[in-house]
Amino acid sequence: MANNRSVLFVCTYNDGRFQMAAGYLNHLAGGLIEVRSAEPPPADSIDPVVVEAMLEEGIDLIFRKSEIVTADALKVSNVVITMACGDAYPLFPGKRYLDWKLDDPAGQGLDAVRPIRNEIRWRVENLIIAELQPSG
Repeated sequence: MANNRSVLFVCTYNDGRFQMAAGYLNHLAGGLIEVRSAEPPPADSIDPVVVEAMLEEGIDLIFRKSEIVTADALKVSNVVITMACGDAYPLFPGKRYLDWKLDDPAGQGLDAVRPIRNEIRWRVENLIIAELQPSG
C-alpha cells in the first residue's frame, strides 16, 4: 500500500453494513487504503437488497469475501471499525478503534436500506479524509 494504511471492518453477524462500508472504502480510496472485512464466521452470501442498493452506486458486492476475525487481522490494521459488536474483540495498542452505530439493513426493503447506505458512504468519506491526511 502506498500509504501503509489498513482498515478492518468487523461485525458479529452478516447484515450488510460492513460489506457496504468495505465496498465504499475500496471504491472511493482508489487503492490508497487496504480494505479488509471480517466476521465470525463469514457468511456465504450478502443480503440481495444490500447488493442492489450498492449496485445503484456502481459498486458490486457479489464477489466480496470476508475473513474470519482473528487477533492477527486486528493487529495488522491501523483502524478497526466495529458495527453492532462494540467491545467483542481484544484491543491492541496503537490502533484506532471506532464503533459505528448504524441501523440494521438486514431484511429491509430498498427504501429503508438507501439511507443506511448513504450514512455509511458519508462516514467512509470522512474516514478517508482523516486517514490520508499527512501526519505530523
